[in-house]
Amino acid sequence: MGHLKRRKFLVLVDTSPEHKRALRFAARRAEHTGGIVSLLTVITPADFQHWRSVEDAMREEAMQDAEQMLHEAASYVSALNGLISEVSVREGKPHDVLMTVLKEDADISIVVLGASTGREGPGPLVSLVAQQAQLAYPIPVTIVPGGLSDEAIDALA
Repeated sequence: MGHLKRRKFLVLVDTSPEHKRALRFAARRAEHTGGIVSLLTVITPADFQHWRSVEDAMREEAMQDAEQMLHEAASYVSALNGLISEVSVREGKPHDVLMTVLKEDADISIVVLGASTGREGPGPLVSLVAQQAQLAYPIPVTIVPGGLSDEAIDALA
């Protein structure tokens, strides 16, 4: 009997309020399907070069913030379903990093994104996914509306 692949649900963890919706959906789906939640935070490098010491300090601070966000996200998932999440921090543009991670990890079967309910639109990654076929992800993407209640998400997942 071959090794059964566990589905991984990849969630991009950021400072947006809607990422919590995506987290909850992924946690519930993983719970119901025997899967794993994989959490990714992307640090966007500064567009300009500072003195080396300033840049290093900024990168260090960004890394600490990212690790704190991942810790909080993993704790949230664990409180929901008792599962331990995979966590990783990468540096770059979110879309590029996501594509790289998907190429590297064949076990990721779904990307889960939260859509903003704000007037400014659903969010940059959701917009990219929806508009540009040539930038499409090689696996299914689930977009969780930011306005869904916990109960609605639990019922859907």
